[in-house]
Amino acid sequence: MRHSEFSRLVDVIEKLRDPKDGCPWDLKQTHDSLLKYLIEESYEFLHAAEAKDDEKMCEELGDVLLQIVLHSVVARQRGTFTIDDVCKGIADKIVRR
Repeated sequence: MRHSEFSRLVDVIEKLRDPKDGCPWDLKQTHDSLLKYLIEESYEFLHAAEAKDDEKMCEELGDVLLQIVLHSVVARQRGTFTIDDVCKGIADKIVRR
């Protein structure tokens, strides 16, 4: 079940970034334009963790994950890397350590 929900999230973001039928806001986004959101969502997670608010932490981790997937889809569309590359890279790094 974990993989199906993750795949669903990636599919949703890819639809939002579809050049023909995507969302105008999502289509305008670049790595540069998204940076502030990644930072903002990371801080919001930190505040939730400091407050020991599990419900809010779950919500904010979702927002951080959204940013990671958005950046990965932007990169895939540019031909530089994919979300699979990101996942493989971190899994390999953890195994090495």
